[in-house]
Amino acid sequence: MKQRIYIDTSVVGGFFDDEFKDATQRLFERLKLDEVRFVISDLLELELIQAPERVSNLLLSFPNDRFERIELSQESIDLADKYISEKVVGRTSLEDCRHIALATIHRVDVLASWNFKHIVNLDRIKGYNSVNLRLGYPTIEIRTPKELVSYGD
Repeated sequence: MKQRIYIDTSVVGGFFDDEFKDATQRLFERLKLDEVRFVISDLLELELIQAPERVSNLLLSFPNDRFERIELSQESIDLADKYISEKVVGRTSLEDCRHIALATIHRVDVLASWNFKHIVNLDRIKGYNSVNLRLGYPTIEIRTPKELVSYGD
């Protein structure tokens, strides 16, 4: 079974960013080769509307069957709100929390992000997983795209 990788907006933008493009493009190469499946949400698609055209159109250049689409639900909204009420992050990080909640509820294999402040951050990850476990959800694996590509032997 292919690894299911939830991607947030930073990963799509990272495809064109000088600092992040090497690893990000390698991850998208894995998608192109049908080695992985990207899990994308309606939240991601809404955020991409405001992105530059080359960023907002990137996902359109891949076959539709490479993606699993999921939608924001009341359950994911409630879980995201819980992350905030438990002070894992502040209210300004609500959208980030919703990405994490969606990935958690849909039991993806890993969430990929370049957001080091609110997502790919060990203290935050511990906080998200603490809330998840208390509420009966699985822990969420969170990594950068750099950790999800092969560099050979």
